Amino acid sequence: VYLETYGCQMNVNDTEIAWAILQKNGYTRTKALDDADVILLVTCSVREKAEQAIWNRLRHLKALKTRRQQARLPLRIGILGCMAERLKEEILHREKLVDIVAGPDAYRDLPRLLAVAESGQQAANVLLSLDETYADILPVQTSAGGTTAFVSIMRGCDNMCSYCIVPFTRGRERSRPIASILQEVRMLSDQGVKEVTLLGQNVNSFRDTSEVQFQSAAAPVLSRGFSTVYKAKPGGLRFSHLLDQVSRIDPEMRIRFTSPHPKDFPDEASVLQLIQERHNICKQLHLPAQSGSTRVLEAMRRGYTREAYLELVHHVRESIPGVSLSSDFIAGFCGETEEDHQQTVSLLQEVRYNVGFLFAYSMRQKTRAYHRLQDDVPADIKQRRLEELITVFREEAARANEAMVGQSQLVLVEGPSRRSPSELCGRNDGNIKVIFPDTETEDAAGCKAPVRAQPGDYVLVKVTSASSQTLKGVLLCRTTLSCSAASH
Repeated sequence: VYLETYGCQMNVNDTEIAWAILQKNGYTRTKALDDADVILLVTCSVREKAEQAIWNRLRHLKALKTRRQQARLPLRIGILGCMAERLKEEILHREKLVDIVAGPDAYRDLPRLLAVAESGQQAANVLLSLDETYADILPVQTSAGGTTAFVSIMRGCDNMCSYCIVPFTRGRERSRPIASILQEVRMLSDQGVKEVTLLGQNVNSFRDTSEVQFQSAAAPVLSRGFSTVYKAKPGGLRFSHLLDQVSRIDPEMRIRFTSPHPKDFPDEASVLQLIQERHNICKQLHLPAQSGSTRVLEAMRRGYTREAYLELVHHVRESIPGVSLSSDFIAGFCGETEEDHQQTVSLLQEVRYNVGFLFAYSMRQKTRAYHRLQDDVPADIKQRRLEELITVFREEAARANEAMVGQSQLVLVEGPSRRSPSELCGRNDGNIKVIFPDTETEDAAGCKAPVRAQPGDYVLVKVTSASSQTLKGVLLCRTTLSCSAASH
């Protein structure tokens, strides 16, 4: 089997789950397309562009399949993930190239689907589940020996933002039992992984109801200025409990999480408190704003105003000094005026994010916006607004990063820099890329001989220059997460 992943980090995790299931069923994995009997594409539906990439890839694979048929060496092609869920009929009927289609909740069914495909029939399973979390399947890490890993803690989303396809391609929100998450994180720790990111569409509405004694806990309360389209559910162990437990597993393992929803922070003061207190929970938060205009936020059904969002940002910065913030923004949403756009520009200037993900709006079928709103901002205007947002974001990020020049930053080494083999690259606590020369250095633990930093090591780097994307610096010494925390 040959696996190819498109789209978000959730899909990387799904690829690992699918591969764990296939491996148990006697499949071996190849990295060479020409050696494969089965080619599986794990797809994304969030934007038009992501889907277009898959259709283009299928055209390329069609030629390969035809050559195989002539040589009497059958090749099966499968589409997995969000696009499979959204476009099942179209994928099966278009060009008759695809043999199997499996949605995000159907990976356990892959061996059966492939067996059906062996007999020459097309096979599909796009049933969405209310309880599938793959809790008993430990994903097989695809990047063996990697220093970082992603751990899925929940699937689906209940928020129903009007632009978003996720509730329709990944189904309703359900959380994985904490015990199974802790087992996976312990396994990663034993393998030498130094950084784990907890993944969910909306991590801070996590709710593990698998343990009976916690089923009567009260429902969380939203703070002033935040609302939700669904009723908050009582019962279960919350995200702060999970974060607490995960951070205790290995004091030398950094913990991150993504993606939270701004509306679910306020009552979770304990989450902010944990980030501030624990040396191994990164002082970094992803706070997806999407727009700086209250009018547009209402049309998006985000559940907060510009003012409530800014109040949350101030609260976060007070609670976690030096926190690094990232965000998502959509340019040119339905009905967005020039004034709305300028409000997003001013939000970027006011908050000054360290990292940003910015996109032009693309209408998706099935979403509320598709049924109720008009995609009325012309493509060229969307593009211009997007470019303006990117320019402002970069100016502000460069200013934020320049404030770190002269400071020493704790960096987890990931490997050689892409641009130069004589430099190493890693990330600081705030998830900003740091580049520094690969030279011998001393070890803070008192090892007399000079050492060379390896992937998975923590090092202190003194920042000498900064851009909107990266910090550059000189290597001071090798250290540990605990030592570095103790000296601060």
